[in-house]
Amino acid sequence: MIETARPTADRGLPYFQVDAFTDRLFSGNPAGVCVLPEWLPDTLLQSIALENGLSETAFLVRGEAVRRLRWFTPTVEVDLCGHATLAAAHVLYRHFACDEAVLTFQTRSGPLSVTRSGDLLCLDLPSRPGVSCTPPADLIAGLGRTPVVVARSRDYLAVLESEREVRELRPDLDALGRLDCLGVIVTAPGESCDFVSRFFAPRAGVPEDPVTGSAHCTLAPWWADRLGRQQLHARQVSRRGGELFCTVRGERVEVAGRAVTYSAAVLEVPFHGHAAAS
Repeated sequence: MIETARPTADRGLPYFQVDAFTDRLFSGNPAGVCVLPEWLPDTLLQSIALENGLSETAFLVRGEAVRRLRWFTPTVEVDLCGHATLAAAHVLYRHFACDEAVLTFQTRSGPLSVTRSGDLLCLDLPSRPGVSCTPPADLIAGLGRTPVVVARSRDYLAVLESEREVRELRPDLDALGRLDCLGVIVTAPGESCDFVSRFFAPRAGVPEDPVTGSAHCTLAPWWADRLGRQQLHARQVSRRGGELFCTVRGERVEVAGRAVTYSAAVLEVPFHGHAAAS
């Protein structure tokens, strides 16, 4: 277990930065995980997420039988975040000696469970299949091309012809930021895996998310239908890159990956007298 400075009675929050969906430092998606003594005001949580400057910071109160988990980007609270959920489970298993076979988190998207399978952490997430739609003008302008297929769920899903197109894409983030959605998923068949993707969410303060577990709630069912099988190997081909293993199970999607701790620290944030109202 990595030792950290000890929080005092009224200040100092245990904090970890974890690279998720990877087994190597400096790759995958970095998430902050802040362990709280009690729920604090949303304004304080949002300020911490902004100060951290990561695509998402996860907040949870340790010790609850069913732990409530929340996720904040630097600018907004989001309803689902796969990589920060993976990171939160990694912190409980790795740094708090949690021995539960299954961790359950209560979230804005309902109960989410995480199971250990060897060195993989398996997230049980809701399926969010996209519905085919006409591509809006700002999507075409933002991508600089017309996708082969466009679908919509929480995010827009834009399908391109090749992995090379996805890797070489240089989007107009201002145009994508005008879309009425959280983010834009760009995907194509993979050269060394079933499919690749990238994820852009400028409207949520995240120009490009390195690896996006929640996007695979839409990606996995879409590719499962096209490839005719339920188990899929995926890569997110951002600059940092990440690897995911997906299984479609009806209305749920299992998204599995690895995680590694980059840092463990204490946030010098006074919390005494700032508990959220019950």
